[in-house]
Amino acid sequence: MGRKRSKPWIHRNSRFMIAGITGVGAVITAYLAIEKLTGGTIVCPVAGCDQVLESPYATVLGLPLALFGCLAYAGMGTMAIAPWLINADSQKELRSKLENWSWLLIFVGSVSMTIFSSYLMYIMAFEIKSLCIYCIGSAICSLSLFILALIGRNWEDVGQLIFTAIIVGMITMVGTLAVYAPINSAIASKPDTYGVTTTSTATKVALAEHLTKVGAKMYGAYWCSHCQDQKRLFGKEAVSKLNYIECDPKGKNSQTNLCVAANIKAYPTWEINGKSLEGVVSLENLAKLSGYNGSTNFDNP
Repeated sequence: MGRKRSKPWIHRNSRFMIAGITGVGAVITAYLAIEKLTGGTIVCPVAGCDQVLESPYATVLGLPLALFGCLAYAGMGTMAIAPWLINADSQKELRSKLENWSWLLIFVGSVSMTIFSSYLMYIMAFEIKSLCIYCIGSAICSLSLFILALIGRNWEDVGQLIFTAIIVGMITMVGTLAVYAPINSAIASKPDTYGVTTTSTATKVALAEHLTKVGAKMYGAYWCSHCQDQKRLFGKEAVSKLNYIECDPKGKNSQTNLCVAANIKAYPTWEINGKSLEGVVSLENLAKLSGYNGSTNFDNP
């Protein structure tokens, strides 16, 4: 009687490795989601994280994209460890079925996550044109999960596996394009007022006109959510009166050279009377800093 063939090392440890990678991915995305939801500042070792994470692509259905990523990693991790929760001696058949089904779900999930991450890498490189180390880290985690799902066990029907990957990939790509279609359409049609739907009171218009008169400038980018927050404080009519400088080359009436000359590092940045202020500034503070003497009751006509 021949000796039983030993199980390859990668097959014995693949679930441990998957669980570890999902843990790393969950930590990355949870950090981004928490900071986004609480309005905190994301610490990034390289420049460009803000541009990527504040872009409209970083929000889906009104929630941070990172939140959905965290849930995806948590689901993958749960599937990786699920069979370990079943007693191998007393419930051997149940554990075997759970292992087979969880492997299939891990493979499907990893294919979907890899396709989606690849699309986001394309957006980051060719649309936003900035570097986000957290996003790259998450994409590497997704790709690693796919590789481990592929080689982490002995798949009996490789043809069926390839067919499944193609179907899942197509569904994921169609779903991704459908989710981002409204964003792409809105940006393409009128990028300078994307996301600004509020109306202006007469006092807000008066403040905007005063800011322009004294030479105040607002530097921003059409995709920047904080810039949209600032514009929403003014409203559509008042925004049209501001001396707004678009820093992204793809934005309407882009003046990137002025942003470079002014050494703009964050969006939005206000330049008032020779001083620079980063972030969203209240209308009351803008009025005070610019020497505005009109009514500051901005919420009333």
